[in-house]
Amino acid sequence: MPSSNSSRVAYAFLCFTALFWGGNAIAGKLAVGHISPMTLTAVRWIIAFLILASFSLPQLRRDWRNIRRYLPLLLAYGMTGFALFNIALYTALNHTSAINVTIEQSGMPMLVFLANFLLFGMRVTLAQIVGFLMSILGVALTAANGDLGRLAALDINRGDAIMLLAVVLYGGYSVALRWKPALHWKSLMTVMSFSAMVTALPFAVWEQASGSGKLPDLTGLAVALYTAVFPAILAQIFYMRGVEMIGSNRGSLFINLVPVFGTLLAIAILGEAFYPYHALALILVIGGIWLAERGAGRPKKSGG
Repeated sequence: MPSSNSSRVAYAFLCFTALFWGGNAIAGKLAVGHISPMTLTAVRWIIAFLILASFSLPQLRRDWRNIRRYLPLLLAYGMTGFALFNIALYTALNHTSAINVTIEQSGMPMLVFLANFLLFGMRVTLAQIVGFLMSILGVALTAANGDLGRLAALDINRGDAIMLLAVVLYGGYSVALRWKPALHWKSLMTVMSFSAMVTALPFAVWEQASGSGKLPDLTGLAVALYTAVFPAILAQIFYMRGVEMIGSNRGSLFINLVPVFGTLLAIAILGEAFYPYHALALILVIGGIWLAERGAGRPKKSGG
């Protein structure tokens, strides 16, 4: 059992992880007008890959035999979870608020829960089902801007629709991580970052050639640097270390803080309006994930 000292360090790592991930949506919103979404994704992963490669090459050489064996899978991880997800997220932020994006993003754990149930027959409890429905209702409420009747009429903001696609992409990536090979985190991160960079570059070239792209100014470069260093690298390292110290069940609960930090940052930095339906959606999403986590962690009683 981890000591109280190491637990406090783990809590700090995991809180910073949630803060950096929540800040990703704020950075994407600040990027609007300073660097276009696909170009931002490409620049982000170029920077992240160069940073990771600068200290990971010895580990990559040691792991190369296993890397080659799993290379198609690792490249697919980087393509979907790192590149395509962020392209969709940053594009969504050109059309909707950062508060909406962070709340909708928090629906990912429930999508993973549903996929595991449908594809792999994962056993579920009543608490997990209720938690799933609560979270989905919270995300739907956010996408519909507080009016669920808009969903029936398919009247959804373009940005919210793109963000829901991003959630599906990352949910698929998360489910596929069950096949992740046992490689050192440096090797995993470097190969996946390389894949994200290679995937994002053609999108950025197309964006610029089509006339819809914008090359980064100083603000755009600062945003790209933040997204590369903090959400892309440090958050992943802190999360891995925090989970190592206190376990995945306790560690994963800190992801619930992402929409909280994202919403607070959007209000403080961007001056976005916070509506009553946002508060209700946060309660539903976070409460639903908490309930599902408790239901998953409670052993099923035997007997009648």
